[in-house]
Amino acid sequence: MADYRYDPHEIEPRWQQVWEDEQTWVVPEDGPTDRDAYVLEMLPYPSGEPHVGHLKNYTIGDAVAHFRRRTGHRVLHPMGYDSFGLPAENHAIKTGQHPRESTDAAIASFQEQFRRWGVSIDWTRELSTCTPEYYRWTQWIFLKLYEAGLAYRKEAAVNWDPVDETVLANEQVIDGRGERSGALVEIRQLTQWFFRITDYAEQLLDDLETIEWPSHVKTMQRNWIGRSRGAEVQFRCEELDTSYTVFTTRPDTLFGATFFVMAPEHPDVAELAKGTPQEQAVADYVRQAMVGDTKERGDDAREKTGVFTGRHVVNPVNGELLPIYVADYVLMDYGTGAIMAVPAHDDRDFAFATKYELPIKQVIAGEGGPSQPVELPYLSDGPLMNSSPEFDGTPNREALDAIVDWLDRDGKGKATVNYRLRDWLVSRQRYWGCPIPIIHCPSCGMVPVPEADLPVVLPDVTDYKPKGKSPLAAATDWVHTSCPSCGGAAERETDTMDTFVDSSWYFLRYTDAQNTEAAWDKKIVDRWMPVDQYIGGVEHAILHLLYARFFTKALADMGLLTAREPFANLFTQGMITKDGAKMSKSKGNVVSPRVMVERFGADTLRTYVLFMGPPEQDADWSDEGVEGMSRFISRLWRTSAEAAGELPAEALPAEPNADGLRILRKAHWAIDKVTADIGGRFSFNTAIAAVMELLNELSAAKRGEAEPGVVRFALSTANSLLYPFAPHATTDGYALLNDGARLWEQLWPEAEARYLVADEIELVCQVMGKVRGRVTAPADADNATLEELARNEPNVAAHLDGKQVVKVIVVPGKLVNFVVR
Repeated sequence: MADYRYDPHEIEPRWQQVWEDEQTWVVPEDGPTDRDAYVLEMLPYPSGEPHVGHLKNYTIGDAVAHFRRRTGHRVLHPMGYDSFGLPAENHAIKTGQHPRESTDAAIASFQEQFRRWGVSIDWTRELSTCTPEYYRWTQWIFLKLYEAGLAYRKEAAVNWDPVDETVLANEQVIDGRGERSGALVEIRQLTQWFFRITDYAEQLLDDLETIEWPSHVKTMQRNWIGRSRGAEVQFRCEELDTSYTVFTTRPDTLFGATFFVMAPEHPDVAELAKGTPQEQAVADYVRQAMVGDTKERGDDAREKTGVFTGRHVVNPVNGELLPIYVADYVLMDYGTGAIMAVPAHDDRDFAFATKYELPIKQVIAGEGGPSQPVELPYLSDGPLMNSSPEFDGTPNREALDAIVDWLDRDGKGKATVNYRLRDWLVSRQRYWGCPIPIIHCPSCGMVPVPEADLPVVLPDVTDYKPKGKSPLAAATDWVHTSCPSCGGAAERETDTMDTFVDSSWYFLRYTDAQNTEAAWDKKIVDRWMPVDQYIGGVEHAILHLLYARFFTKALADMGLLTAREPFANLFTQGMITKDGAKMSKSKGNVVSPRVMVERFGADTLRTYVLFMGPPEQDADWSDEGVEGMSRFISRLWRTSAEAAGELPAEALPAEPNADGLRILRKAHWAIDKVTADIGGRFSFNTAIAAVMELLNELSAAKRGEAEPGVVRFALSTANSLLYPFAPHATTDGYALLNDGARLWEQLWPEAEARYLVADEIELVCQVMGKVRGRVTAPADADNATLEELARNEPNVAAHLDGKQVVKVIVVPGKLVNFVVR
């Protein structure tokens, strides 16, 4: 008798070699465009070797890519590496090893593992963001943004990570700490490069309605962009002959402003206090406040602190002089970094005014009117009081627009929309990043590097430690250059770009990855963009996903592509945990995909990570679950091999017998369910479960007298449906059953409607909600017939004996439940 033993370590490499030799997943540029599909997972940061989170991410993408191919699409499914960044640089600081060396070693590990997993990647489009061939075009995009006025340099208060010794974007500060280092972030005034993402705030917000993304991701972006409607009001400082702008959503409370507050990092604070007796006190306070946690500073419960600047502004609505304070409860993250303080109607202003004995003026009355005292701060609505004859007595919400119109007529304010979003700070004082293609000339100022001179290649250095400035500053031979404009002595920009710049356009490069003359050809990029299905972690909702949307819109406005959104559909997968906790080396609960694949084969791991539960949810790893999946994959292959070797290769019978009809119905049920689960719902776990159900019907004990043609068809169907998850074993099983036919070349099966309608159903019979029996019933039976069949079931009849049936609940096609007493 033949030995039907499943050996993934023979089967998987054999098919992988076929796919590599034949370049199966390479996408040709010719052909019709109406069936193109661009499937993409977020590109990985290559460090060490891939973990099970990577396995889940790329298995999801691969399942979608395989499904799309077999439903008639020409699928672009590429791979690359987000290979600039701090981990490799910090490793270099510790070991002296060049970041390129550790990065290349990690990339080699990722390549080897992705191939070992059998991921269907078009490797001809592979890219790495740290190569000059790639970052040449990153620099080109920077220059395009600079030409368009979307890249600029200015001095600003920035988030400084004292451990990594570099600037962080607002989005990289989590609870007051550096996203990567965990260090408490400080505020410093530095000259930095920014991208003007705020120019696109309205579009970034409104266009969320045009894309199919999870609602919670859209909500995160909406909250981060933070649109508020209100008014900009000018407060004039006569002592300095200047005005300061305040954004407020409550112009109805302007008459109650009794002092004025600036954030410690406001760029005008130092000049404001200069020459006053308060100058040193202000400087000391600002220095102390700059090292504070910005989130903690904004906490309502935190004790309020501040210092008088020695200056005043004029309240534009009543001419009253308001003292200007610097206080750390005001942040630069919102509005203009300056506020009018209305202590009678704001908790934080009230606490500050109480501590520093500042005036408190009520301008909104309670329900009893101005004569009825209320507890302050009063935060509800009511008629205005102590404002002006024109507005007193008017409900405060009704007075909002009228007050703004009045300010506008006098040139003291205007209605406006404000955004929480701030311009994207892209300067980094680190080595392992893309050089900024700008030259600083004493005569000409900032001069862009000519496009013909790109890339500005990152020089080799021996000391990677930043020491408060970029390590590139020490590469003097590289820094000193000539001005492209006047030819005089000049210096290169020594900051590098935020690595999120690299990942904000890589999906465009994939479409035309071998182009040496341009970043992409517009005709080609328009063929593929936007990405049809994007897959990755929800942790990138604000950073990468927002920046990629900005880049796409800006580049479209330059006429470089047509798409205005990068990702038409987004799927965010859940995390894989172990023993209920996030995997980490320190906890000793890390699962190595390499070890698991060596033990069970890639198909088992691929299928298991998508069977653990709904893929958008977190799921806990189980070694027993992996072993169970290994048995299932082995059983499917073994049953297929046995059938191929022992059952005659017959066609499907025109009139199958009862067992054959039952199995055909199960096969078409599985086709219908798996198609819907993969194509419409991403319910991969239930799709896999459906194939398991089908296989259970095909065991020798259950298939009865089903014809050989039916059995072979159903097994071919099981292999075909499981193929997106376990491509090696199913390809092999299908080839055995079908004279060597290549499964990846077969169209996705379609369910036949005639087999989806059953003649009979299994009726569940309950008494008081407990299952007491099951009977076979005609599929079209009416309720009375179903009740009679249930009553006659012997065990049900025994439980009804001697009892009064008070109610009969019939769920057609499913169950009958008797309520008794």
